[in-house]
Order: sequence, then structure tokens, then C-alpha cells
Amino acid sequence: MLAEHAFGEFYQRHARSVWTYVYRVTNDAADADDIVQEAFLRLFQTDVPSDNEALRRYVFRIAGNLIADRWRRKVRDERQAHEAVDGREPQAHDIDVARTFAELKPRERALLWLAYVEGGTHADIAESLRLARGSVKVLLSRARARLRDLLTARGIERLGNDR
Repeated sequence: MLAEHAFGEFYQRHARSVWTYVYRVTNDAADADDIVQEAFLRLFQTDVPSDNEALRRYVFRIAGNLIADRWRRKVRDERQAHEAVDGREPQAHDIDVARTFAELKPRERALLWLAYVEGGTHADIAESLRLARGSVKVLLSRARARLRDLLTARGIERLGNDR
């Protein structure tokens, strides 16, 4: 278990980036607050190595697991609610990149966020999301393709310069 002082310093350095990751994946500030609080609480209560980078990857993994748990619960609740309705899905009217990103599956959002915002390597992403290292490249490619297809379908074909 981390000493309180070391934990406090770690929290100060990394809480914002974990919150930003969770928010981008969930698209809900209240959920992000709850998940980050729970992730750091679990990290504090766990006996893990005090290596800063290992702790960082571990807290992202905890947050990813909590996101997945919340997503599964939400899907279950929505499924039950839709059974009582005629099954029509609401149509999105405001089409922009952030909303399109939010339409991706949680794992797709997590992959893209960890790779392109956090700058994680495939090994880091694999560890954070508990995936086989070899599958990260394929899953990341599929997530990029899905985002591209969604953007293209909405008439948003290019973002910035092609590299």
C-alpha cells in the first residue's frame, strides 16, 4: 500500500488525466467524477508496486474496468427500458466530432484515447485494457476505421491535414 504522502502526490499528478480519459469515454462528467474517485480509492487500498509508471497504468486499468462495469449496467438498464417502449431509437441532430466520438463503443473510445491523447504504446494500452498485446493494433485500426466511417457518413470527411 502506498504511503499517504506518496499517494497524494501521485493523485495530484495523475487525477486530471485519468478524469479526462474517463470523461471522453463516458461523455458524462458525473460518471467521470465517480469512476475516478473509485479508481483512486481502489488503487490506495491495493498493495501494488510503487513504480510511478506502473501505478499510472494500473489506475488507468482500474478506471477502464469501472467504465466497462458501468457500461454493462447501463446497457442492461436500457434494454429493460426499451422492452417497455416500441424500440425506436432517438436520432442525433447535432452532428460534430465530439458527438460522433461518443457514439463509438466504450472500448473503441478507450483505445483511441489512450493511443492518441495519452500517447500510450500498444503494450501500455494492452495492459490498461487487459487485452492481448497483439490484438491492440487490430482493434485500434478497427476503431479508427469506425470513427472515420461515422465522420464520413455525417459529411465530416477530414480533420486537419492528412499525414
